[in-house]
Amino acid sequence: MTISPLSWRDAADCGAEMLRFVVEQVPQIYCLEVESNSQEEEEVVQSRLLQPLECFLFGEDPQAGLEKLQQGSASSQLCGRVFKEGETVYSCRDCAIDPTCVLCMDCFQDSVHKGHRYKMHASSGGGFCDCGDLEAWKTGPCCSKHDPGAATAMETPGLRERAQKLFQVLLRYATDLLVWEESYELAAELQPRVKEDTYYCVLYNDEHHSYDHVIYTLQRSVQCDHSEAHTHTALIDKEGRRAVKRGKLQSCQQAKDLIRSHSEHISLQPLRVEILHSAVMAHQSFAMRLGSWFQQIIGYSVGFRQVFCQVALEPSSEGDQPSLISRLMLHDSRLYKGARKFIHELIFCSLLMETEYKRRFAIEFTKHYKQLQKDYTLDDHERSISITALSVQIFTVPTLARQLIEEGNVIKVIVDTVMELLSEHLDANHRFHFQGYNSDKFFRIQVIFHDLRYILISKPSVWTEELRTQFLEGFRVFLGLLHCMQGMEEVKRQFGQHIEVEPEWEAGFSIQRQLRHILVMFQDWCSSDETVLLLSFKECHRALMRCNNQPFQSEATDYYMCKHILHVSPYKVSQEPVSIHLPISRALAGEENHTVHRAVYVLQESCDFTWFAEHPLRCVVLAAQVSAEMWRRNGLSLVSQVYYYHNVKCRDEMFDKDVIMLQIAASTMDPNHFIMLILQRFELFDVFNGSLASKDQELLKQWNRLTEEMLYLLIIIVGERYVPGISHVTKEDVMMREVIHLLCIQPMAHSSLVKGLPENESHETGLETVIPKVATFKKPGVSGHGLYEVKKECLPEFNPFFFHYSKSQHSKAEDAQKKRRTQEGNDKALRPPVPPPFCPAFSSIVRLLCCDILIHILRRLLQRAVEDRATYWTEAMIQRVPFASLALFLGLLEEKAQLEASTVEQVSFDFSLKARSELIGSEHGKSVFHLLSKMTALPSLEAQKDMIKWTLQMFEMVKCLREKSSPAASMSIVPDKDKAERKRKAEAAKLHRQKIMAQMSAMQKNFIESHKMLYDNMPEKSLIIYSSLPSSTSKLCVAVGPQRGSTPAEREVLTCILCQEEQEVQARSPAMVLTACVQRSTVLTQCRGKTLANNETLYPLFMPPDLAVGTHTGSCGHVMHATCWQKYFEAVQNTTRNRLHTELIIDLENGEYMCPLCKSLCNTVVPLIPLEPLTLNYENAELVGQLLTLPRWIQILSARIKGLKSVTQGPGKDSCVISQSNLSGESPVKYSDSIAEMLVVCATTVHRVGLQTGPNELCPAVPVMSWNTCAFTIQAIENLLQEEDKTLFCSLQNRQLAGLKAVVQFSATQRLKSSQAVIQKSSTRSGYNQPFSVCCQVGLVLAIPALYQEEAVDLQPSAVSSAYNHLYILHLVTMAHMVQVLLSSTDDTAVSGGEEGEEGEAERAAAELYAAVSQCTGGSVADRVRRGVMPFLRCAALFFNCLTGVPPPEELSSTTGRYFRALCSYLALPCDVFQLFQEHRGTVSPLLQRWCGHPAVTKALKGEIYPRKRNRLIELPEDYSALLNRASHFQCPNSTDDERKHPTLCLFCGTILCSQSTCCHSQLDGEEVGACTAHAATCGAGVGMFLRIRECEMVLMASKTRGSTYPAPYLDDYGETDPQLGRGNPLHLCPERYRKLHQLWQQHCILEEIARSLEVVNVMFAFEWQML
Repeated sequence: MTISPLSWRDAADCGAEMLRFVVEQVPQIYCLEVESNSQEEEEVVQSRLLQPLECFLFGEDPQAGLEKLQQGSASSQLCGRVFKEGETVYSCRDCAIDPTCVLCMDCFQDSVHKGHRYKMHASSGGGFCDCGDLEAWKTGPCCSKHDPGAATAMETPGLRERAQKLFQVLLRYATDLLVWEESYELAAELQPRVKEDTYYCVLYNDEHHSYDHVIYTLQRSVQCDHSEAHTHTALIDKEGRRAVKRGKLQSCQQAKDLIRSHSEHISLQPLRVEILHSAVMAHQSFAMRLGSWFQQIIGYSVGFRQVFCQVALEPSSEGDQPSLISRLMLHDSRLYKGARKFIHELIFCSLLMETEYKRRFAIEFTKHYKQLQKDYTLDDHERSISITALSVQIFTVPTLARQLIEEGNVIKVIVDTVMELLSEHLDANHRFHFQGYNSDKFFRIQVIFHDLRYILISKPSVWTEELRTQFLEGFRVFLGLLHCMQGMEEVKRQFGQHIEVEPEWEAGFSIQRQLRHILVMFQDWCSSDETVLLLSFKECHRALMRCNNQPFQSEATDYYMCKHILHVSPYKVSQEPVSIHLPISRALAGEENHTVHRAVYVLQESCDFTWFAEHPLRCVVLAAQVSAEMWRRNGLSLVSQVYYYHNVKCRDEMFDKDVIMLQIAASTMDPNHFIMLILQRFELFDVFNGSLASKDQELLKQWNRLTEEMLYLLIIIVGERYVPGISHVTKEDVMMREVIHLLCIQPMAHSSLVKGLPENESHETGLETVIPKVATFKKPGVSGHGLYEVKKECLPEFNPFFFHYSKSQHSKAEDAQKKRRTQEGNDKALRPPVPPPFCPAFSSIVRLLCCDILIHILRRLLQRAVEDRATYWTEAMIQRVPFASLALFLGLLEEKAQLEASTVEQVSFDFSLKARSELIGSEHGKSVFHLLSKMTALPSLEAQKDMIKWTLQMFEMVKCLREKSSPAASMSIVPDKDKAERKRKAEAAKLHRQKIMAQMSAMQKNFIESHKMLYDNMPEKSLIIYSSLPSSTSKLCVAVGPQRGSTPAEREVLTCILCQEEQEVQARSPAMVLTACVQRSTVLTQCRGKTLANNETLYPLFMPPDLAVGTHTGSCGHVMHATCWQKYFEAVQNTTRNRLHTELIIDLENGEYMCPLCKSLCNTVVPLIPLEPLTLNYENAELVGQLLTLPRWIQILSARIKGLKSVTQGPGKDSCVISQSNLSGESPVKYSDSIAEMLVVCATTVHRVGLQTGPNELCPAVPVMSWNTCAFTIQAIENLLQEEDKTLFCSLQNRQLAGLKAVVQFSATQRLKSSQAVIQKSSTRSGYNQPFSVCCQVGLVLAIPALYQEEAVDLQPSAVSSAYNHLYILHLVTMAHMVQVLLSSTDDTAVSGGEEGEEGEAERAAAELYAAVSQCTGGSVADRVRRGVMPFLRCAALFFNCLTGVPPPEELSSTTGRYFRALCSYLALPCDVFQLFQEHRGTVSPLLQRWCGHPAVTKALKGEIYPRKRNRLIELPEDYSALLNRASHFQCPNSTDDERKHPTLCLFCGTILCSQSTCCHSQLDGEEVGACTAHAATCGAGVGMFLRIRECEMVLMASKTRGSTYPAPYLDDYGETDPQLGRGNPLHLCPERYRKLHQLWQQHCILEEIARSLEVVNVMFAFEWQML
């Protein structure tokens, strides 16, 4: 019998009693034979297990105990929200200590950081919110919800003791079970009384097998269907394991063997399968359930959390066992995913929320760090679910990091871990060699470097002796790592044949990139304490001296040049091994950035700076030789290494540091010896010493290229001084210079600038602080992005030889600046700016410019250029002259600066004197100045002439300074002459252009005069001939009725875009067609999301008033011959069918193709029907009008309709009625067979697409759907024009106007080519009991002529008959529409007030009150009716204009003034449309009474409002974070888990969907589709426009299988979009871009945009859009 929970306290061993209770209850709840659902199981667990445990904890009813506890406890200051994968987090760039300090959405919205410079990005999972952590933020550490409060301890007597006992028992129980490795047995204290013979076959998750692999294996192993296998797989991926079979041991063993064998067939590694006894499975399931229960209990009180932390960290009573939390950590890599999450979340909500226990946990973590990382490297799960991911929560805390350095020497621990894991890659020389490495394991090892960076994020402000000792110990170990990298993966030049196998190089560079910021951070730590700085420099120097990479193979020898001797060992980079990896040399150079000159003076006497410069110089020479194509046979691996050596991602710790080391050497060595060393390593010593000559053109080319690189290196060493410590500049000055030179290439976007700038350890470039000083910002338009342009006052800072330029960048920048100077009327000389002066320790570098060796080199170069001999002169010589000129220019600038700052006697820098001297060393010859002067006359150096002249002017200026004379007189002559010469040439060119233009104009006039007859006989594209026009201009501008204007005889000659032949559009000529696209649309819908009833009685002509789905026909306006189109379409079918993923672009089965000219998506063609000229006989029309009144017209039509409906009635009576009415008929127009065929093609496509049915040209709905698309297209265009506030006419684009005219004429011609019985049936169909609309009017106007036809007689109404038909139909439909406006009014008073006075006193009083209010507000019934009927009248005007061709009056070209009056006049309506009811009261009243009284009409008009609302895309918030906030609270309607979702917003209706998730899949037409695809089918008739909120990316969809991404309408402050939130800058809505999206939808261009985007993007693996 079980003891009650309240009596456990009195037991001798209450822990044993609780454990016995758990052992008894768990098998009765979990893993039963009949599996219960999760909700029932949870209820049982809560009542039978957790409730008794809580009773023991509180000592009373849990609810009462909890209320008492909460009354005396305060909420926690820390937020501690654990992030899920994909959740949006925020980091403040102004206040965060480092980029890892982040806030959750809720805390960010309630914090001060919302107004700061913040970044947002998607979390990779595993972190938690730092709100409330005082060490994470400089200011604003807490949001309003987590203000610091007094945390009170538990005061209830005995509560702490009970909590401690309960946590000890249950946490040990959970730990034992999670790390339990026996499958069939439990520990002795957990053994059940009766052991059942029931087992489970459990399948575990791994990262080697895909979803499909596991589903395939399960279907064949455990005999389950696809749906069940998919469910198993999804749960295995989510939780880490799943029981796939329950039964006896033998059956489970058989299932296990089958799973392993089937999975081995797919992958080399089988799936992990284990067999667990049911009791083991049950207890492990409850142990997992305890995880969430622990979190719940801990969340009640700070005291509970402290007790739990104490229990988790307390040492085990057994000596050989670590603490419980250590046991769980050490077993982490062997646990499945669900168990890992349980442990991590438990640590987050407990140990990391308490400062003291966080410190103790950090010590435990550091103690086991090496073992944890070893286990992680062998694991196959992602880091986000590994215990090692917790390092970011520990090592980034500044105080904790320093404490771990002092107490645990964590730097040494981390570096030792890396060295031990990489030890297998060490060669015999104790250097790394990564050939054949495991990429996955290597990636996991690299992650450890992140921990080292975390430790060093915050440098200490106060150093203790212990901190110095431990830090230097760690630094020495770190230098040991660098020692293994120094000289690693050396290369040797390949001779004879190309290298067979590309050597591995990515691994070395990936480590170099990882160490890039770590090296800088070590230097920052060292610089913060002078003692540490000097000691670290000595350690670094010793480490460099111990390096033996690429040693010299021979003894040192003497080299002679210009009476100077260099004693150095020979070394040729082109023949001996060399390595690009020199981290120790560069670390030593990096110390210079932090006052390295102190250390230089300390070590100067004992240092050999030739050795310091040796290896960096070899790297520079290697890069130069690769550029000279001397290493072509070594393959692309070396080219890639040299590329990254100069690339922004690595250059600051590679190339830049090599330059600094060479500058250090140059400042201490003899300048002649230094340049001789450079010549020797560049293998140019003998070339410039005159002892080497060759006629080999390849070798000469290499020498020329190496000479350029050598001169460029000297220019860099002397001229590049923008390094703090080298010269007196700041980091801001350095950044400004970088930005200026990037913008001198071309205007750039902010993101492009960021990519071109180096980042610091916090991923910041410092661009925002300097960009306003050097550039102006140009905002973007509807497309593109904002650009920065360099300010004019910053252009003098441009240096054409900027050392961070690549060769392509140098060329672009030089061309751009020369072009700018030419436009400004200046010369093309790109003069470098005056560099800042060197610091005293480096001031001796300038001696390189005036040393004998450099003057000798320059004289040799210029002498060869002046000699112009074929042996020496090559095209590359032109490239060498700028380098020589720049070296001269730098020397003159330096001498000029010194002369201006001091007296001539004090200046020892005599560059100009040596350049003018003819004696250098022991050599006699022409001086450099003399040779440079002769170069101005060389025609081959015309492009460099401006620079040479400017250098000569500098010589004169320096000479004047030395002679103390005024340089103005001597310098002004040359520029004035040059300016005058340029002006003269510009004037001559201008006169020459004017003369040529005059000659061309005269020749044109003569040609026209000579060929006048040819121009007179040319056909015109639109020659309009008006015949028998009435004298009154008002009749000309009426489109309807007996007073309508004449249809002009328009001769239309068009050119086929395929064959380029012209043809006139005629009825009997071969067909000309217009490309078109037919698509279903919901642009005008008044009930978005409504699904149409799929019944056969739905008549497509009468669209419901809500316009749920319409059929739109649009065109790009390009014309072809029908035969040309057919050939083109067949060619497209044949050639495109074999293209990869063709179905994503065009649907060949449904007749889609791309327009040959503009690549618009099309699926049919519309034949061009000529508009027949028509002139009315106005006198005859007036006589007919006297006889054919509206009542008579209705009577005749009624009789004809009755006759057609009657089967037995003969045709004679109908003919008699028609003849009595003086309605004459005439023969219809005959069309060519080609046009008839194209009419069928177009009509069939409209019918197929509109009704989503198969092609059937005999279907009775074919002509009706043609009228339907005509009406809908007209309404869509009118809606678009009204939305954009444009005029009805004169505002349409050419393609819209051409397409609309073609569609109207095509619809009008349908009655001639379709079955007359079908047309007559449509026109006589009873049941006009629906609201009237544009669709009704179009159908009636185009179908009425069919009433004139008999079986044996093919007639159509005459012009007069058609005029009256149009007039009376328009009148009737207009009046019906006006009545609809009144009936649908929401204000009954307005309607009743307008009727005659038969109502009671109350109704009359209400009408009078309404009239009084209307006078004050201007909202009369008449105004309401006019507004309601206006869209209909505009559509009618468009329709009749395209049908009759009568031009509209000028008043309709504007939307103001007498617009309504002109519209009514054009449609032959009275200006006061209410007069229609007065004129036809007797005729119309019975019709209205019968129509209005019909219940179907009342039902249809219920809720209708006229004018109909114009659909727009939903309103989006201005700040994107508001959308992210909305997405963060999104709950999937079909799932209760908290796994990552992809909330996607529909811009049509505002619904948020759960996309790309199996939980929201549904069936559509028998196929499984995603939530977005299913939603688009109902909301947009298959078309969708979605915003993926967390990805900040638009998705356009056009069908189940087609879609494309599109830039979101949100821009950052720099005018750029941010897909995937990669940059994380604050985003704001751009109204112009959102308006463009709206127009894309309203113009029905989404399908076209998708096709175009897919056409230009070649994808290898198609995206499954149906699963979105």
